[in-house]
Amino acid sequence: MDQQGDVRTHPEAPAGPERRRERRRPAVSPGLKGIVSAALAGAVALLAVVFVRDSGGYEEGGALPFPTVGVLMANGEHWCTASVVDSPQGNVVATAAHCVAPAGEDGRPGEAAHDGLAIGELAFAPAFSGEGSGQRPLGVWKVRSVQVDDRWTKWGEDTADFAFLTVEPDADGRSLQEVVGRGEAPKPVWTSGYEREVTVVGYPQSEHNPENKPVACTTQSRHDEDDPAMLYINCSGFWTGTSGSPWIADRGGPGRPGQLIGVLSGGDTDVDSTAALFDDRAKALYERAAKPAG
Repeated sequence: MDQQGDVRTHPEAPAGPERRRERRRPAVSPGLKGIVSAALAGAVALLAVVFVRDSGGYEEGGALPFPTVGVLMANGEHWCTASVVDSPQGNVVATAAHCVAPAGEDGRPGEAAHDGLAIGELAFAPAFSGEGSGQRPLGVWKVRSVQVDDRWTKWGEDTADFAFLTVEPDADGRSLQEVVGRGEAPKPVWTSGYEREVTVVGYPQSEHNPENKPVACTTQSRHDEDDPAMLYINCSGFWTGTSGSPWIADRGGPGRPGQLIGVLSGGDTDVDSTAALFDDRAKALYERAAKPAG
């Protein structure tokens, strides 16, 4: 893999081995759902100031790419990719529905995650990186609540494969957005078109990403030929572990975080990836997640 700054990038390339949406956990190491990378021009311009945790709190440190994107952890293990989305309270994270809730079938709720295991207690680690168990420079944020569409939980509809999570404040009472940077989280949009320039960012499984660095692809999205209701991109490197990765339209430099239009759902190979486009039902989930606690 080529490297540009701390972001791994790939040119478009022939398809690799089949990548199924279902996550399969090996007997020892945890399963992941993360995303691929392809060429990302001007990655340095996209770097955002990040904060480093020490005994006194979060202090301004170096610069890391994509501080709003990280791993969704289940019982302390890397489970999926997720990202901060702009919200009034600064405490909302977006990911794929299949990362947080079993798919339903024929109107009945599913009983287990795709790998047959319980999903476990969820937490979010933004800017995750490093070999082995990785580093968590912006802390680990406990997930308080999960909002998922019943089109997913009863019917397993791919077009509803998105979820919004509410996280708890940190030990010092700060919100997630205060820590990652209030101006760095993209705003969600509910009426986007399909043909956009998007930046997709996430974390492949360690087999293809042993240093657990974020990977990114900036390319044109379009209708998926097999399912025109889904978004599609063609970028190499989107291995297992990237589900839930944000699809950000019109991302610019610092202070121009763009618009979140969907999250990575699936794809048959590491080159072909799809996402459910956010709609009015997604907006309703987001509003529930963003609502101040009772």
